[in-house]
Amino acid sequence: MKEKALYVSTAVAGLLALSVVGNHAWAGKEGFEKCAGIVKAGKNDCGTSKHACAGQATKDGDKEEWAYVPNGTCDKLVGATLYKPAAKK
Repeated sequence: MKEKALYVSTAVAGLLALSVVGNHAWAGKEGFEKCAGIVKAGKNDCGTSKHACAGQATKDGDKEEWAYVPNGTCDKLVGATLYKPAAKK
């Protein structure tokens, strides 16, 4: 019985951790914007339609890869655009 309780409490803790991480990822960072086309390979801040995690960009300057920058900065960078998720296929 103790083993079952351990599994249940571990599962609940995992779900709570995922909800906290997931909400943070969707909400973004206050005072920052997502800027695409400026990251170096392996230095992106989150997933795209090509992969699911940060740090998985495969080439420099990919138009879909993004990083957080302070609000108003992206418009000042050559080749940068505000990130808009690609349409899902």
